Amino acid sequence: MKLIHLLGFSVIAGAVGCASTTPPSELVNARSAYKGANEGQASQLAPADVHAAKQTLKVAEHSFDENGDSDETKDIAYAAQRRAEYADVKARTAAARQQQREANAREQSLRDQLAKANANQLANTRQALENERMQREDAERRAREANSELSKIASVRSDARGLVISLSGSVLFTSGKSALLPAAKKRLEQVAHVLNQQDPKAKLRIEGYTDSTGSAAVNERLSQARADTVRSFLVSQGIAADRIEATGMGPSNPIADNTSAEGRANNRRVEIIVQSSKDTGGNIR
Repeated sequence: MKLIHLLGFSVIAGAVGCASTTPPSELVNARSAYKGANEGQASQLAPADVHAAKQTLKVAEHSFDENGDSDETKDIAYAAQRRAEYADVKARTAAARQQQREANAREQSLRDQLAKANANQLANTRQALENERMQREDAERRAREANSELSKIASVRSDARGLVISLSGSVLFTSGKSALLPAAKKRLEQVAHVLNQQDPKAKLRIEGYTDSTGSAAVNERLSQARADTVRSFLVSQGIAADRIEATGMGPSNPIADNTSAEGRANNRRVEIIVQSSKDTGGNIR
């Protein structure tokens, strides 16, 4: 009877000993929570909270060793789990805030770059406009100077065709002839120099005119020959041949009365029409 009693006590004691070696779920969860926090970003971003969870877990482990899966062990383990979870949440929040700060910094950097690019573009545009203004003013100044020089050696006016330089035929040619006089060459040299300085890309139309004396056929041939002579001379002075066209107009478009000697002298003329490439694209009308 005594032996049976001792065996029964031994079985009960063995059962209690086995139960105490299995940790409660609270302790298992606490260990897992601490492992995740310690091995994750919490160890860098919330080290104090990870350390607190570790210390609480140690107390829970000690309680389990001493008291098994008692309520005290479970409570301490639960507290350790919560501290580990808090450390993980705190770390993830800190990481999210850092990412937000970095995103904001990148966005601000892009805004600054865009503002700088816009400022540079605006500055470049302003500089381009200023350069254009200076070029225009320089072109206008050179045009005024050129017109002033031309007005000293020829009659200069503007009409729908462009700038018209009118040279008296009596200054350029002997009566009835198309060969240039020596003095005419000097004058045309000056004209060519001014034309090259004014607008090297401008198109030129040379129109030869006669008075109404003589037959129309003779006057047409003579006016064409004189226009061709002036064109050839200007080409010899460095003006590109493809910029110049020459046309004989005969007695058409008189600028004075052909009934007087003075009027006929004025009608015998050569007109050089300058059409700026900037205004018309280089097309003679």
